[in-house]
Amino acid sequence: MDRKARIGIAALLASMTPVLAGLVASAMLAVDYLHPTPVFCSEGGGCDAVRQTVFASVLGVPTPIVGLSGFLAIGCASLMVGRWARVAQVVLASVAAAAGLFLLAVQTKLGHFCPYCCVADASSVASAAAAWWRFARVPSERFPNAVVYASAAALAAAAFVPLGIGWGLAARAPEAIRAEMAQTREMGRPKDVTVVDFVDFECPYCRMTQAAFEPILEAHRDRVRLVRRQVPLHVHAHALDAARAACCGERLGQGDAMARALFSAPVDQLTREGCEKMAESLGLPLEPYRACVVDPATDARIESDRAEFKAAGGHALPTLWIDGHEIIGAQARAALEQAIDDALVRAGG
Repeated sequence: MDRKARIGIAALLASMTPVLAGLVASAMLAVDYLHPTPVFCSEGGGCDAVRQTVFASVLGVPTPIVGLSGFLAIGCASLMVGRWARVAQVVLASVAAAAGLFLLAVQTKLGHFCPYCCVADASSVASAAAAWWRFARVPSERFPNAVVYASAAALAAAAFVPLGIGWGLAARAPEAIRAEMAQTREMGRPKDVTVVDFVDFECPYCRMTQAAFEPILEAHRDRVRLVRRQVPLHVHAHALDAARAACCGERLGQGDAMARALFSAPVDQLTREGCEKMAESLGLPLEPYRACVVDPATDARIESDRAEFKAAGGHALPTLWIDGHEIIGAQARAALEQAIDDALVRAGG
């Protein structure tokens, strides 16, 4: 191997190492920014704090996507020879380093650090150092073809393997949701859609979503199996009484009717007495209903639902799982209708 080739390989190795690290970190961040719930980052940590700032996107494009594109561009410039290739690498890497240093300063000011952001930002600084070294110290070089092909393959793998793994993990519904989907199939409904709805009957956003979702469910009643899970929040004074009433309505064969009554009733009527009046208006036998409300098994069911919500990665209400696809927060009717239509198509009908 001649001297130019040895110099070229050394320059390429110095350039590619930080680029590959930055690509992997940026790809993992891109998955978390594009998915409703984090796959790689932990909830409530530095990643969440950074995502809430104005620096989470650039002209509407998530910052990790910009970073991913930038590192790919630096990597491509690193694979080229000649003065203009070195100039391009220096310019691209210097811009990336400036952005990286700025974002590190933002995290320092916030007092929260996203580990993947730190890797990407530090890699941009290291990429600039390698680019300037190559520009100043490597007047001529040659890259063996095998090294170029291997480096290009490494660039592609660093960018796309984490994306593929991340989306695969994101697409896999939690065990509790998959168990409900399996139960739908075991009931002889293989082409039906399973909807798991985690609710708090006092939550205003749950009530808004229910108002939009109910007509859609009614239109597809023969193709949708709805499972409600009770997650009464402690901040809502009447949520637990309403959850007990919903559970007892289910036990006595009027689950959907009781849920509709609870959602439509004024919040101040979601007391134990108010819920009992709703049960009576629906024709539920009062003695069994009253016994159910005070039955420890009812509270155990609610605690089980809360645990299921936590196990499914739940962190906000309302949360809907439509055949393994998660929807968080209040939704417009059009969005819910599209989600159901898409699920029906995936289910085969």
